Amino acid sequence: MKSGYVLIMGRPNVGKSTILNKIMGRKISIVTAKPQTTRNNIKGIYEDEDCEIVFIDSPGVHKPDVLLNEKMNDMVYRNMEDVDVIMLVIDASKEFGGGDQFMIDKLKDNELPLIVVFNKIDLIRMEKAIKLKDLYKKLLPNAIQIETVATEGFNIDEIIKTIKGYLPEGPRFYEEGTISDRDEIFQIKEIIREKILENTEEEVPHAVAIYLNNIDWEKKPIFIDASINVEKESQKPILIGKGGKMIKKIGIEARRDIEKLLKARVNLSLTVKVEKNWRENEKSITKFGYNE
Repeated sequence: MKSGYVLIMGRPNVGKSTILNKIMGRKISIVTAKPQTTRNNIKGIYEDEDCEIVFIDSPGVHKPDVLLNEKMNDMVYRNMEDVDVIMLVIDASKEFGGGDQFMIDKLKDNELPLIVVFNKIDLIRMEKAIKLKDLYKKLLPNAIQIETVATEGFNIDEIIKTIKGYLPEGPRFYEEGTISDRDEIFQIKEIIREKILENTEEEVPHAVAIYLNNIDWEKKPIFIDASINVEKESQKPILIGKGGKMIKKIGIEARRDIEKLLKARVNLSLTVKVEKNWRENEKSITKFGYNE
């Protein structure tokens, strides 16, 4: 049996989580149109009759402007030292820029098998796709290149097949049937954050952290008490909304998805709190689960 770890890395919002979800055939990582949606390492454990592949969905690598973002980048760099294969995801619809060159510089001396996945390839003309692939061939000559449209599942099988070719013979790392290393508590918090990302704009989505105050599994429906933490007093009324409309909308959408996750009815209580400049505070970053 073949087994190993694969790091999915790339700039923010290139489709890393979408690719993982398609590989797994279910939602493992939250997906939104906002950059920096993924803040933690999230493992998806893929298995079939002859292999186990542990995919690590990592935060998007970007120029850090706060302590939290520095830690997110460091998380990715540490992963590069402990995997068998690296999969670099590129948004083919975007022009090559400084952020892409930064990724290249991080990978050019890498000795691990490298797969460059060109996502959203359907959004560009053929001649532009050829030029982009030629550029990456010059910059990363040893990498295997694969085109994909992650939202449609195009070439996902090819990605898995290519990875299998690189994996060593080895043992299982997880019990058979395990799909993720993240528990239900983590997933509940991520669902709430996903709904905030989908419903708010500008600096608010990035300033939010979810803290689970209490969950009573014995109650029917299950009672969940969570706080939405922001950095500034001015962000609090945006999340609450006029007459409480925004917080109610977020709560309704989150409760619906949490009930699907838990396969049970849920009573979700949300409150908005201010934890000033938490993204620059080591203690707060740890409290909210971002200091891995």
